[in-house]
Amino acid sequence: MKTMHQGHVASNPVQVWQQPPRLLIVDAALPSWARVCSNLCEALQNFFTLACGLEGPSRMPLFSMYVVQNQRECLLPFAQVKGNFVRLQACISELRLVPREGICQSQRSSLNLAVQDGLQQFKQYSRHVMASTTPSSPSVEMTILTCQPGKEIVKQLEGELQDTDMVNLRKLQVTEISKGDVLESTDSLWHSQTPMEELIDECSIMGANIDLQIIENDTVSMENFFKAWLQDSGTDQEHLHLLLPAQCFSSLSRAKSESMCLKCDLQERLLNPALLPGPAESPRGDFSSFCQMAPRSAASCYRLRVIKALESSGVCESLTFGLPFIIRPTSCWQLDWDELETNQKRFHALCHSLQKREWLLLAKGESSSSGLNKNSPASTFYIIFPSNSLTMLVKAVATCELLLPSSFPLPTEDPPEDILRSVENTLDGLEVVSSYNPLQIKGHLYEHLRSILSKPQDLLTPGRDFRPPRQLGRQHPNRARATVCPLPLVPTQAPSRAQKMPAATKASSEPMLLSDDEEQLF
Repeated sequence: MKTMHQGHVASNPVQVWQQPPRLLIVDAALPSWARVCSNLCEALQNFFTLACGLEGPSRMPLFSMYVVQNQRECLLPFAQVKGNFVRLQACISELRLVPREGICQSQRSSLNLAVQDGLQQFKQYSRHVMASTTPSSPSVEMTILTCQPGKEIVKQLEGELQDTDMVNLRKLQVTEISKGDVLESTDSLWHSQTPMEELIDECSIMGANIDLQIIENDTVSMENFFKAWLQDSGTDQEHLHLLLPAQCFSSLSRAKSESMCLKCDLQERLLNPALLPGPAESPRGDFSSFCQMAPRSAASCYRLRVIKALESSGVCESLTFGLPFIIRPTSCWQLDWDELETNQKRFHALCHSLQKREWLLLAKGESSSSGLNKNSPASTFYIIFPSNSLTMLVKAVATCELLLPSSFPLPTEDPPEDILRSVENTLDGLEVVSSYNPLQIKGHLYEHLRSILSKPQDLLTPGRDFRPPRQLGRQHPNRARATVCPLPLVPTQAPSRAQKMPAATKASSEPMLLSDDEEQLF
């Protein structure tokens, strides 16, 4: 499991402001609409609760929604997502009221008209609204959610949209909601090596601008589909360059050493909890709730309740975030000596048992007021790692609400032999160490701080220039003059006369601190 997605979580998404406006067309064809309505509305409500609650730059600038049944209807014209939580919830409430029973009529032609109306609406919005604001994406992405066979919808749209102006359409996606029940539980889907995206048919791209995707009819799958809208999927440029050391060539060949550069894209694994509003008990910050564990006062004590044991091989490292904390047996002087000794022995036994079983612990953070309040605050969960010493490592772990969709494609064949030999030669030139020792890695932080702190402070008074001290007689070769910056003096003469003082006289009136040897020269 670790080999699939071990990358560190990017705390900030790359160019999230380049997300395109999105238009959702819901195909509420009867009788299938009754089967998906509740799951879809709940997934949309959860998604927009999260999208509207995120601080920082808007990840999803514009959103619009159409519903197609007996006729097409625009439930929400293009509107800003951020700050429009009430309006979005009202739109979802209207979607819940769409009839679930009635005469079954095929309204596939209405999907074509909804796409054309959405394009026209976006053109008008771009012309009248977006022109006076910050430049945004000039194109829109459309998604059609349907329970009908996706391939038939795609073929029909390809024929009906041939004469439609698609300049402002970035992508048109048809998403078919599976008619079958959920084949696997949520837990088995999570541990499956075949992501949901790979369940798409090989001929998913039916046209230049139309994609086909299949999702399951459950809230988790639908919510996961919408969360992909929060990720940066731009392909304008690569996000990261991974530089490998230069290969070592034979001195006889006299060839120049060339570094190997792998160009990569960054993808968020989970949302940064620091972007979530809420009290300290909520899972916000890279450990802001965990900061309560720091010894602030004698009365503060953070509680973790162990709820499960986990196999160490089954924990994905990319789902942990924030700086780790180290816990060790307490040495509190207020406890009895026998209690301290017993506590240390139990702590040691726990570390030993966890290592022997190759287990980790999943714990839940408890608030002191959670038992008194019926509406308990959002919970934070932690993973506890044992060690050989009398310490354990504690790190926060992601929850379902923060998790973003990610696919982990497996290669279909072995790499070419020539490229494989080139990469292996590069790896053979690396120094191999058995473990990472942070004491042997220096980031030149001290030097950087000294260069900042050693800069001269601006102690001069406004309107006065600093003059170097006068040379007063012969100085001792091994003595240095000790001086201070000139201080403003209160003039003892009339202002008109003070302005006519010679420069030498004025300079001599400035105070100076001399060493003992220099005072003897006078």
